[in-house]
Amino acid sequence: MTPRRRLLTTVLAALLAVSAPAGASAAPAFPDTVPLPDGWLPEGIATGTGTTIYSGSRADGSIWKGDLRTGLGQVLVDVDGRVAVGLKVDRGLLLVAGGPTGDAYVYDARTGREVAVLDLTDEPSFINDVTVTREAAWFTDSQSAVLYRVALDPGGAPTGEVLDVPLTGDWQQVAGFNANGIASTPDGGTLLVINSTTGILYTVDPATGEAVAVDTGGADLTAGDGILLSGRTLYVVRNRLNEIVELRMSPDLLSATPVDTLTDPDFDVPTTIALHGSRLYAVNARFSTPPTPGTEYDIVRVDGR
Repeated sequence: MTPRRRLLTTVLAALLAVSAPAGASAAPAFPDTVPLPDGWLPEGIATGTGTTIYSGSRADGSIWKGDLRTGLGQVLVDVDGRVAVGLKVDRGLLLVAGGPTGDAYVYDARTGREVAVLDLTDEPSFINDVTVTREAAWFTDSQSAVLYRVALDPGGAPTGEVLDVPLTGDWQQVAGFNANGIASTPDGGTLLVINSTTGILYTVDPATGEAVAVDTGGADLTAGDGILLSGRTLYVVRNRLNEIVELRMSPDLLSATPVDTLTDPDFDVPTTIALHGSRLYAVNARFSTPPTPGTEYDIVRVDGR
């Protein structure tokens, strides 16, 4: 090393030492937990472009947008008098299931601008979750044996056309919460729906609503909430059991083999999940904790993923 280069290196090292406060350290990338606003009452999450993640509030229907890399975020949609449950991001839009309102909401995923309010039903209902295919958004109703199909234009925006698709075939409607999490195959040709009370997983033909019970190899899926299909792997959240069941689906989706049960010490009644690359995230709804304005909520990066 020449004297001039040695001197420059020494000066740069000194400047860096001065600029870094004593005891300071960089925040870890992709932290184990991502805090949500106090009193948020979350239920649904969805990942978007890059490292963005969204969470909806059951308290007022607002939407929070955060960064999984930094763990930081802020309220993107500030509303009142609504409910936000299941979420899905598709083609730049954020689709939101409205719980007991009977409605669904669509926002611009970047700006939070309201795109549409969809009146799915005027009957007593709980619009719980949503999945999106190329041609339609599909919403579950935990109180009725029906799926709501919302037609989408080629750009992914809702056309306003809503179709009730009754669940038939093997479907069993019982007392309590029924249809909850929903997922779609990439081609939109088959839907998967979990019944929370019975724990039965179904394939559903979107053209007819005919449901066929899936042989899950003895896996207990009661308290099944959000589900996520990635290739042939299906994840089912069992909320109050604080676990996620991992299943390997057969090519025809009519049977599944239990692969693993994922747990995490940070779980506190997780409800829905989202993938970012190989990382799996779950949101803690904390149903067992009395909600107050100061109650803390967070999103958990699931151990073992």
